[in-house]
Amino acid sequence: MKPLNLEKTVHKKLNELQSTAISGNDISSSCLYVSALTIMYAGQYAWLSLLIVAAVLFIFRKIYVEVVGALPLNGGAYNVLLNTASKRTASVAATLTVLSYMATAVISASEAMHYLHNLLPWINVIIATVLVLFIFTMLTISGIGESANVAVVIFLIHLVSLSLLVIAGIWFISTHSFDTFHLNWNTPLKSGGIITALFLGFSAAMLGISGFESSANFVEEQEAGVFSKTLRNMWAIVSFFNPLLALIIIFVLPLATVGEHQTALLAYVGEIAGGKWLAYIIAIDAVLVLCGAVLTSFVGVSGLVNRMTLDRILPNYFLQQNKKGSHYRIAVGFFILCISVLFVTMGNLTSLAGVYTFSFLSVMALFGIGNLLLKFKRKKLPRPIRASIPSVLVAVSFIAIAFYGNIVLNSDAFFTFLKYLFPALLVVMIMLNRIKIIKAIIQMLENIYNPFRGFVISSNKKLHRLHRRINAQEFVFFTKKDNVAILNKVMQYVEDNETTRKLKIVNVMREGENNEELKVDLRVLDRAYPDIDIEFIEIIGEFTPDLIEELSKKWNIPKNFMFIASPSDRFSYRVADLGGVRLIM
Repeated sequence: MKPLNLEKTVHKKLNELQSTAISGNDISSSCLYVSALTIMYAGQYAWLSLLIVAAVLFIFRKIYVEVVGALPLNGGAYNVLLNTASKRTASVAATLTVLSYMATAVISASEAMHYLHNLLPWINVIIATVLVLFIFTMLTISGIGESANVAVVIFLIHLVSLSLLVIAGIWFISTHSFDTFHLNWNTPLKSGGIITALFLGFSAAMLGISGFESSANFVEEQEAGVFSKTLRNMWAIVSFFNPLLALIIIFVLPLATVGEHQTALLAYVGEIAGGKWLAYIIAIDAVLVLCGAVLTSFVGVSGLVNRMTLDRILPNYFLQQNKKGSHYRIAVGFFILCISVLFVTMGNLTSLAGVYTFSFLSVMALFGIGNLLLKFKRKKLPRPIRASIPSVLVAVSFIAIAFYGNIVLNSDAFFTFLKYLFPALLVVMIMLNRIKIIKAIIQMLENIYNPFRGFVISSNKKLHRLHRRINAQEFVFFTKKDNVAILNKVMQYVEDNETTRKLKIVNVMREGENNEELKVDLRVLDRAYPDIDIEFIEIIGEFTPDLIEELSKKWNIPKNFMFIASPSDRFSYRVADLGGVRLIM
């Protein structure tokens, strides 16, 4: 059987600097607000809280590399849970990720315009925020390559600005007395003991690693081997700048004055340590890098929503692409969502910060849980590195501590988070259960009285057509002559997670082999699952990505509707080489 010759549009992959910049603008912008937050709760021990965060992030590096190395597909926590748990569980992770990106985009754009308003008081913050969101919507639509180039420029300017601030701060410390440091070091802690101060400071400081998860949501757009380097680079930046800047602040400013300058603390430190020129540089840099965080949200949500749509969690409407390969409908939809949230809150984003906090921490925890499920359910799946089970448990425990700590710091924000979460989950659950809902509507319409008979008949026909069209989608499972118990689990998975009445079971075999026992098992399963039409197909040849591509075209079945069991270490290809074929065993 000859493979089909297909012409593919090859899009240029992102290199290390571009990928790091897209995610790094989000995580590196954290120093603009996390230093003040941590100092307010941990006082003179803020730098230690930030070092603990860096240690937790170091553990998460291996967790992310293991998962993405085994399943190098877009989607982050959603992707790993989709391949290790149920679609419903994965949908919860996806919903939390989208909420996190929405909150990040709106807050970052608004904060950037507040910084700009301090420089140019005539600017209207709300209108300027809408304009920023619109600009980055257009930039996302223009293609990820163009977005990456803008991100790189912002990222490099930000690193240079932070380096100048650090140098100026060290110079100031070396040329002045340590009176301020001694005053701060002996200042009584507002929160009580050191342990409590470190706990609250750590909880607040965990906001400083938002963006670390973003790289996993567009891994398919990155060159081979780049993903792990992006994590290393982001960890190094956060581990260096965040604790060091907090330490410099403790040497330069009395702790009692930090709250007064919370919204532009680093610019104020720059003014003291270097002068007005440095304060202006930090303020301009804040505008740019916070805008860069908006870009991170758009790029991350595009990769995630596209993957969710391919898996039939969201309507196929979002799959439409422009000539540059961008999913412009996702970008426009996300822009509308952000604008609606901005006007609902009337620019008061304090409550939205709770959505951002708890969504991000939930996604990190779910990624750790997904790593554990990968270890237990997909043991044979090859991966470049393995995080130890104790390290994963420690990492997830620290996330749980931070989650609880943020409830302690602001319980109202937690309830606001739930108010946003439940409606979002409702929309996803409706999509996942649309067949049941359609059936219920059909039943209801059939019971309406005669005056509405014409309407009932018309609506009934349309819903039946929709029902048949959804169920007409065929799925494929490639079997390795699995026993009847494994095939039964496959049938249970398809019945529980997919809406279809047709399943092709394919065995790629060598010349001279026979499948008589397998055919007997399939006849038993065909009787056991009368609602699913099983078609058994034998193909002489080898199981390769080319064969999958050929069958996908020949049968008009997308590759993400094709399933395999977990391959062993002897399998000749990576899961990513199969073009989106899903693991269900």
